[in-house]
This record gives sequence, structure tokens and C-alpha cells, in this order.
Amino acid sequence: MTFSAQIISWYKQNKRDLPWRGIKDPYKIWLSEIILQQTRVEQGTPYYIRFIEKFPTVHNLAEAQEEEILKLWQGLGYYSRARNLHFAAKQVILEFDGKFPNKYEDILSLKGIGEYTAAAIASFAYDLPHAVIDGNVYRLLARYFGIHIIINSTEGKKTFSALANELLDKQNVNEYNQGIMEFGSQQCKPFNPDCNTCPLQENCVAFLKKSVDILPMKLKKNKQKKLYFDYFFIEYDGYTYVKKRRNKGIWQNLYDFPLIENEKKLNKKEIISKAKLFLNDSFEVFKSSKEYKHILSHRAIFARFWSIKILSEPIFKNIQKIPLEDLEKYPIPRLIELFLRDEGLINSS
Repeated sequence: MTFSAQIISWYKQNKRDLPWRGIKDPYKIWLSEIILQQTRVEQGTPYYIRFIEKFPTVHNLAEAQEEEILKLWQGLGYYSRARNLHFAAKQVILEFDGKFPNKYEDILSLKGIGEYTAAAIASFAYDLPHAVIDGNVYRLLARYFGIHIIINSTEGKKTFSALANELLDKQNVNEYNQGIMEFGSQQCKPFNPDCNTCPLQENCVAFLKKSVDILPMKLKKNKQKKLYFDYFFIEYDGYTYVKKRRNKGIWQNLYDFPLIENEKKLNKKEIISKAKLFLNDSFEVFKSSKEYKHILSHRAIFARFWSIKILSEPIFKNIQKIPLEDLEKYPIPRLIELFLRDEGLINSS
């Protein structure tokens, strides 16, 4: 049995029952693929279901307000994915007469869609012969064929792309592409894969040469930069104060509290001193929260929240006064969501 045939056979017996499996709607396939970027299936599935319920068609998504989309996305992180979804939905309406494109090159032209996602949509929705190459596929191919080329190098990308397309079962594109990703995710796992029950064991170079733990080979990432965020959670007469992050970045167009960003951790005396600069001494510091940790690919954020009750209403520039009970309505970063849930200020469900 060929490699491709073994993958398809395994997939038919072991595939998970997922809500986007077996459908041909390119919009729903696209949505699932974007949600699953940087997100585990278990975490992403409820979001997929909520998005489909709220925006059942690409027209619904295109017509939505960005703030509404960001709020629904809240907790998934990497918010550029949500902004790109919205932009691409509008592209479909304006550039493709409201019909999701059915050619690989046109799919690739949509905002936020790279080669992998374009291949997934093209093959799953239209059975077009484009091999998918994600982290699961890189890992499986590197181990099975014993390839020691760095996977995130230019040479590695070319090598694995050529191999993946050579192996592609063009008569059964959908099941093969689904199968190879599922196999990498469920069988050929990154750590401690169950090689003893693997149907590919007999011809797997990494298994035979005891190199499973070192493949695939990747360039080391740069060291994470540490940042310390001290947020001011200000209360006055049943209101609090938030600001919309206008600058480009991971939390663009989300709302957060006034804050101090530093590369070193400040002590309480330093925090109070800085708070006085814009609160004019008319406040009481109640308490500081525990430290919340948020890990991104290039930085680690350590955040504390300083609960402050002000005694007179200040005049803030570019800061919005809102009722405390309205906090639930605003799209906010995960760090702030966790704090507000711990404080019982937003729904914990």
C-alpha cells in the first residue's frame, strides 16, 4: 500500500467528528481554517459554531461592524485574524460579486489567506489538486522520509512543498489532505508519539533510525521580550474608564484600561507616583491584583491591575467613560477579560 493510500485508510477509520468536516461550503471551510490557526481544535470549535450562528454567510460577515466581530473573537487571541476575516469578506462582496472564489490564485488573493489556507479551501471545497502543508504535515513528512532540512528555511519550504505535491492523491484530494493533517495531529504528535501503534512504522525512517525526537528540524526562535503592564482600573460613581487601542498591533481596535508599559517591573510606590500624574492626587488605591501572564510568540506580558477609586471626576483625553455594567459589551484583550471575570464584573460562563 502506498503512503497516500495508508493515510486515507487510517483517516477513514480514525477521523474526528468535527462540525466543518464533510461540508463543501468554502465560506465555512475558510472560517474554520482561520479560527484553527494558532488555536487548538477543542478551543476553536465553540467559536466556529458561534460565528456560523451569528454570521451564516459571507454577506453577513461583510456587513457586520468590526467591533462586533472582535467581541465574538474575544479570547482566541491573534486578533489580526478577525480583522483580516472582515476585510476578506468585503473583498468577496466587492471583487467576486459576493461568491466565494473557486480558483486557488483568487482564494490566495484574499486578505489573511496564505498558501496553506488557500490549498485547504481549494481542496476541501472544490477538490482542486493542491497539497496542504501545515505544521502537522511538515512533522510527518520529515519523520517518515528522514528529512533533516530545516523546515522553516527557504530550502526546507521548497523541499517539503515539492514532496507534498508529489505525494498528493489527485483522485482523492479532499480525504488525503484531511487525512495527512489529522494523522500528524492525532498519531504523529510533536511529543511522545505512539510509534508502536503507527501504521507507517515499518517504513518510517525516523522510527527505524531512532530520530523521532529530533525531527522535524527548525530554526530556533528569538528570545521572548518581557513586558510589564500596569493597568489602572478606575471607578467613579458606578463608571469606569477605557480607551480604544488605535495603533497597529495585536490588540488594535480592542478596548483596555489606562496603563503603564515597562520593560522592568515597577514597585507600588512608582505606580502611585505615575498615577498621580493624571489623577491629581484625588484617589484611593484599593489593591493590586495578582499577576496575569500572557505569552505571545515574540513577547511575554506580565500584567497587574490597580483598582483605584477616584474622589472627583477627572478630565481624560482619549479615554472613554462607561458604566461598569457595560464592560461586557466591549471587545477586550484576554488579560483584561480574565481580570474582570476574577472580579465578578463580567459573566464567568
